[in-house]
Amino acid sequence: MAMAGLYRRVLPSPPAIDFASEEGKQLFIEAIQGGTMEGFFKLISYFQTQSEPAYCGLATLAMILNALSIDPGRKWKGPWRWFDESMLDCCEPLEKIKAEGISFGKVVCLAHCAGAKVEAFRTNQSNLDDFRRHVIACSTSDDCHVISSYNRATFKQASSGHFSPIGGYHAGRDMVLILDVARFKYPPHWVPLTLLWEAMDTFDQSSGFRRGFMLISRLHRSPALLYTLSCKHESWIKIAKYLVEDVPTLLSCKDVKDVKDVLSIVFNSLPSKFLEFIKWVAEVRQREDGGQSLSSEEKERLAVKEEILKQVQEIRLYKHVTDFLFTGNSASCKESCLTNIADSVCCQGAGFLEGNTGSANGFCCRQTCVNCIKANGDAPVTVVSGMVTNGTGVQQVDVLVPSSSSKTSAAANGGSGSSVLSGCIGMHPASNDVLTALLLALPPQTWFGIRDEKLLQEMSSLVSIDNLPTLLQEEIMHLRGQLYILKRCKDDEAEEDFGAPTF
Repeated sequence: MAMAGLYRRVLPSPPAIDFASEEGKQLFIEAIQGGTMEGFFKLISYFQTQSEPAYCGLATLAMILNALSIDPGRKWKGPWRWFDESMLDCCEPLEKIKAEGISFGKVVCLAHCAGAKVEAFRTNQSNLDDFRRHVIACSTSDDCHVISSYNRATFKQASSGHFSPIGGYHAGRDMVLILDVARFKYPPHWVPLTLLWEAMDTFDQSSGFRRGFMLISRLHRSPALLYTLSCKHESWIKIAKYLVEDVPTLLSCKDVKDVKDVLSIVFNSLPSKFLEFIKWVAEVRQREDGGQSLSSEEKERLAVKEEILKQVQEIRLYKHVTDFLFTGNSASCKESCLTNIADSVCCQGAGFLEGNTGSANGFCCRQTCVNCIKANGDAPVTVVSGMVTNGTGVQQVDVLVPSSSSKTSAAANGGSGSSVLSGCIGMHPASNDVLTALLLALPPQTWFGIRDEKLLQEMSSLVSIDNLPTLLQEEIMHLRGQLYILKRCKDDEAEEDFGAPTF
């Protein structure tokens, strides 16, 4: 009786050479001896099969992110932080990818969102010699990997557009090893580099643009150590449009006389739920994971958060924002300064532990309190704790609060153990430091419409990042890059320009 479905395909050879064939093995040995298989070993350690027929781009990117040891900053399953295809959904809904696949530009967007360094090239933006040079550079190191977007038909293979990583290079025969993530269809195989270039130099009918390749590597430090932008909340498009398009228009139309006027225009018209847009990268743990001591990893990350927050609070713009928010001038302060801040933090933490990148959707907090713990004789650490439920169970969630943000809130509550938070200055995510970071992340041209030349110079000085400490400057540059890349992805403009902006 015949069985429905397909069990693999016969690899058309030539032009491809099966990696496990005698010829393929010999190419592998010679390439190792030539020093152009250094990247292979990290990739093969994390080689995976795409879990859906249209997930080739997601599987390829997840494999490379794990090979580069980039921490996703959220749990996958159990206690493990790990990149999985299901976590790569910030630029395109998974259901849409499952049905239609994913474009070259959206994979670039996902790589940026995941915290990788990305250099992307369509074939009309590069040439064969440059492609060969990049392949050789990544094949002779283990800290850079190449993703190729190509048309399978060029290799006489079934199907059309596909993504896979390049696992190595054979200099003598000018061949590359494709680690095909559709392992249910074809095994890893060698193909001539010139033929792969031809396969990339084809048009993707869904986008209308040529295919190409991208180089993925680690940033010298993890981005978004304290602040990050979220494009998952339903108000994302409205908020992004307001910040990038409406604010400059408002400033050019209004007669603003001082910094307070500028802040009033920006903040008092902010769309609702704007704190769902810019978030704190929370240091969250379940109570059973935490106990009364901090791991060295937790202490290290918390120390960096404290330093960034300290740097935010030391700049002049922070004082202007704080004075404006807490002198009764801001409508936006009312929402963020209520006692629900602690509830919100813990619910976001619960969502974070569930793999929702800090989303509080579906969670409510029964009780919140602020405590201090001492870790092995170290300075006390403030912990916001909450009993959180999503209707199916209850969990105790702890959020570690950077100490430089906790002093005022602790004083406002008369010490630790208070069941409510009566103030929000210093309680993270407090509106004053969040909004300061957001102002710094806006494009410099945001302020060019201010007609008062003296005020324009003052605002330009306040929001300039040129003289910020390196750690804070990198944090703001990452936010600015996120704002640029994510907005382009949401506007379906990601196909033309791939890199985060250089300011």
